[in-house]
Amino acid sequence: VQLQASGGGLVQAGGSLRLSCAASVRSFSTTSLGWFRQAPGKERDFVAATSWGGNIYYTDSVKGRFTISRDNRKNTVYLQMNNLKSEDTAVYYCAATQRIVTARSNYEFWGQGTQVTVSS
Repeated sequence: VQLQASGGGLVQAGGSLRLSCAASVRSFSTTSLGWFRQAPGKERDFVAATSWGGNIYYTDSVKGRFTISRDNRKNTVYLQMNNLKSEDTAVYYCAATQRIVTARSNYEFWGQGTQVTVSS
């Protein structure tokens, strides 16, 4: 499995970005995908996940602002980020697993990160 994340950049607080993660995988429709982020000096944290079983999960700090979605025809998962805040600044990673996931699941496959910087 290979994952290619893109879409990061520099944005002002209150702005929006959409991250994309293209997956090279045999069966995308039965692949669960997640987004994680790591701020400087901090551990990598869960952001959002879409399980191939149909459930979607968000960490509390992004609920109502971020939306995870997937396009099974394009083998791509998206993270629409609205009303960005300075505390959203981090390197964002996409991850994949063949299991049905919850918010606390582990992932075997990781993409390279994409930097999101929110200026206040």
